[in-house]
Amino acid sequence: MTNQHRYCVIMCGGIGSRFWPYSRADRPKQFIDFFGTGRSLLQMSYDRILPIVPKENIIIVTNDKYAPLVKEQLPELDESQILREPARRNTAPCIAWAACHIHALDPEASIIVTPSDHVITREIQFVESIKRGFEFVDSCDSLLTLGIKPTRPETGYGYIQIGQPETDCINKVKTFTEKPDRDLAKVFVESGEFFWNSGIFLWSVDSILKALHEYAPDLMSVFERGRASFGHPEEEMEFINREFPGCVNISIDYAVMERADNVYVECVDFGWNDLGTWSALYDMSPKNADKNVTQNCRVISYSSEGNVFAVNPDKLVVVSGLADYVIADSDDVLLICPKSEEQSIKLYVNDVKLAYGDKYI
Repeated sequence: MTNQHRYCVIMCGGIGSRFWPYSRADRPKQFIDFFGTGRSLLQMSYDRILPIVPKENIIIVTNDKYAPLVKEQLPELDESQILREPARRNTAPCIAWAACHIHALDPEASIIVTPSDHVITREIQFVESIKRGFEFVDSCDSLLTLGIKPTRPETGYGYIQIGQPETDCINKVKTFTEKPDRDLAKVFVESGEFFWNSGIFLWSVDSILKALHEYAPDLMSVFERGRASFGHPEEEMEFINREFPGCVNISIDYAVMERADNVYVECVDFGWNDLGTWSALYDMSPKNADKNVTQNCRVISYSSEGNVFAVNPDKLVVVSGLADYVIADSDDVLLICPKSEEQSIKLYVNDVKLAYGDKYI
């Protein structure tokens, strides 16, 4: 039986611009079935939480624009379980609202916060890790993040340096470092003291609200003005629609986690990938004899390897002499880009927006 005081907040408001044009503003990557399983990344995130958290305690925080997509993909959820952000304001305002909302429902709640677009391949180990994390945050005033043992000197992730051990797999956090250069990342990996920051958090509702009040008082002053409205759906949404767009745009890492003194890390290994780039998708996906990944599409290739093809299945792609490229097609946009330059895709999206407005975004 699941613990009735345990809640999950799935953050589902991003636009997935690094997967453009496969991920578009009207259907971002969390709503896409990347692996042909019949379940989108959001649905997979929901599925893996069900053994841990009661279905009625799962909260989806999304942009108002995407609420119909959430309802389409998770029809079993009640409307009250979908919190509709009227504006994008990063993870700290998202978490602050969700915490205030849950506190009004259950002041004894403990919460896992997870993104909607991660891939986890060893779900039994995931469930074990989350249960262990809940037991820890239920026992003390703590903010717990999950750290992933690094497999390479990745420059696109944040790193956590572990300090003194609290249990067999939970340590006090010593330092956070955001996206180091390759040389520093290599030092981190070789030291054995650093773990990737997964962006998955656990805490009691009291602990996170206390930390937000202490380290992000300006943000929490906004939600304090609406305290009486939480737990009353119409009044709560009226307040959020009026006040939320004025919240500071800041991540929970910068607002709280890098400043608080009661932050801990659980070192886990459950096949995590944040699926943040085309290269990450390439690494996660099965490959054909030419080491190409074909994303639900038809490809005939000659002297070509290491490519990712994500193309409308009605089209046939014939390619010759291409290595380590992304070929992504979505309706009216075709992207052809070396995988080594995929960090520039956000720049391409900005340039397209400047040149053509929102038509191709």
